[in-house]
Amino acid sequence: MTIDELINKLAEAIVNPLILLLFSFAFLVFLWGVFQFIYAADDMEARNTGKQHLLYGVIGMAIMSAAVGLEKIIEATVR
Repeated sequence: MTIDELINKLAEAIVNPLILLLFSFAFLVFLWGVFQFIYAADDMEARNTGKQHLLYGVIGMAIMSAAVGLEKIIEATVR
C-alpha cells in the first residue's frame, strides 16, 4: 500500500464524514439562530442570542470549508 492510497482511504473513511458531520452541525446552529432571531423579534436578549448563534454557525461553516481546502492542498502536495 502506497502513501497515496493510505491518505485516500483515510480521507474517505474518517476525514470526509467528520467534516460533513461538523459542517451539518454548524448549519443547524445557523438555522437555529435564524429561527431565534425571527421568532423573538420583540425580545432584545433573545435576538442577541440568535445573532450569536448565527455568527457561530457562519464561523463553523467557514472553518469546515477551510478544512476541505486544506485537505485538498495536502492531497495535491502528497501526490
